[in-house]
Amino acid sequence: MPGKTKYIVTTGGVLSGLGKGIFTASLGKLLQSKGFKVVPVKIDPYVNIDAGTMNPVEHGEVFVLDDGGEVDMDLGNYERFLNLNMRSENNITTGKIYQRVIEKEREGKYLGKTVQLIPHITNEIQEWIKKVGKYYNADIVMIEVGGTVGDIENLVFMEACRQLSLKEDVMFAHCTLVPILSVVGEQKTKPTQQSVQKLREIGIQPDLLFCRSPRMLKPKIKEKLSMFCGVSADNVISGPDLESIYKVPLVMEEQDLTRKVLKFFNLKPRKTDMKEWTKFVKNMEKATKTINIAITGKYTELEDSYVSIVESLKTSCGKLGYKLKINWIETTDIEQKKINVSDSLKGMDGIIVPGGFGSRGTEGKIECIKYARKNKIPFLGLCYGFQLATIEFARNVCGMKGANSTEIDEKTPHPIIDLLPEQRKIYKKGGTMRLGGQDVIIKKGTRAEKVYGTLKARERFRHRWEFVPDYRKKIESNGMVFSGHDKSGEIMQILELPNHPFFMASQFHPELTTRILNPNPLFLNFVKAAVDNS
Repeated sequence: MPGKTKYIVTTGGVLSGLGKGIFTASLGKLLQSKGFKVVPVKIDPYVNIDAGTMNPVEHGEVFVLDDGGEVDMDLGNYERFLNLNMRSENNITTGKIYQRVIEKEREGKYLGKTVQLIPHITNEIQEWIKKVGKYYNADIVMIEVGGTVGDIENLVFMEACRQLSLKEDVMFAHCTLVPILSVVGEQKTKPTQQSVQKLREIGIQPDLLFCRSPRMLKPKIKEKLSMFCGVSADNVISGPDLESIYKVPLVMEEQDLTRKVLKFFNLKPRKTDMKEWTKFVKNMEKATKTINIAITGKYTELEDSYVSIVESLKTSCGKLGYKLKINWIETTDIEQKKINVSDSLKGMDGIIVPGGFGSRGTEGKIECIKYARKNKIPFLGLCYGFQLATIEFARNVCGMKGANSTEIDEKTPHPIIDLLPEQRKIYKKGGTMRLGGQDVIIKKGTRAEKVYGTLKARERFRHRWEFVPDYRKKIESNGMVFSGHDKSGEIMQILELPNHPFFMASQFHPELTTRILNPNPLFLNFVKAAVDNS
């Protein structure tokens, strides 16, 4: 008989961006390494149903799950760290909860009752969390509550977690800040004290503190936090600034965190296995040579817009024993002649053109693709990058002047890229694209087959426009090869140039299926080509 499911609730204090998601993913990895089945749940207090309609610059990357769910970027960290495919249900939002409760009310599920925040909303949250744990048959459910304590938006979720602790085995971990003021050079505990006080006001006493600080906490600081926050000094964990997020689980384990958590739940380790992870981190630390990769996009003002791409590059470099230097190129600046494409890309070992929507910056991206093609620099195009690579080739190799996407120019004489047929009558924006995991059929004898080592791969998509198959014959007669397509053979999904050191692009997002110890093959082979070019 499996034991009763345990729950770990991670809350945040002082300010956002302290690393609740990395803490949750790292602790999950450690518990997983001890033989426990772990599943994460991310709570986002925004009223949107999902992250799909949000601007990446405002909220960071939209991560797409295999089931088509458009979710918070933290779920990307969970999947990469835990090597786990998750579902839309692993991301709870205010919009999802209220939508479900309202639907139940309309269906008469609450007949005779006045529907209220407590108990109806809080009960729905608890039921949702329990269902996720049950679906995965999890030993431990890890719940990350987005935002910071004191935010009005997440109060109802905090209350739901407090109520959950009255019935279930729940540990509360609080992620907070211990800053060091340059004037005095001392670790300051007051922000954490006040954050914990705020948490207590809503009825939650933390069992563990994860304290972010530039350096490891001094023993006297741990004692002070223990006394003022009512947490055992042994359960005050340091979260120092590190060069790599992949080192976080190892630093946490050096502080014996897993044993402390298991002791809290009266559990014993079933196994111990972090050897491969430790080897990977050491391999990254030993790297001495650096490769320069240009990411040419239009959301570069917030690096979190491309977090899965960055992590895919880092893991690939780590596996190959190289350091990574990313050069961010804002393609709108190229388009507006503020910067020169050759000056921007000079000395780059590889060039990536990522996904995006709309016309802004596209001509700049096309210039970058042309530069990579003509100068034989390893190139990887992702989603929009795939579409723009066909446009660049059509214009500059096939002689199709004015070739474009109807998304950019509805009157283009050569609509190389057009709306998917099933998208023509869709007007709602949320969750309506071609989303999620699809099988990619790979053409035999191509570079794609060498890269994947198979003739069928599972990848994730997020697009409305596609390459128009009527143009395939002309494009391929000039040397470009469409080496991957869908089951019908109508939707082109991978392209390559055989006479180029490495020129590949995918309609899908390979960054979404990367794992820490197993980078997506397209990224790994792109980085290998960049290494050869360095």
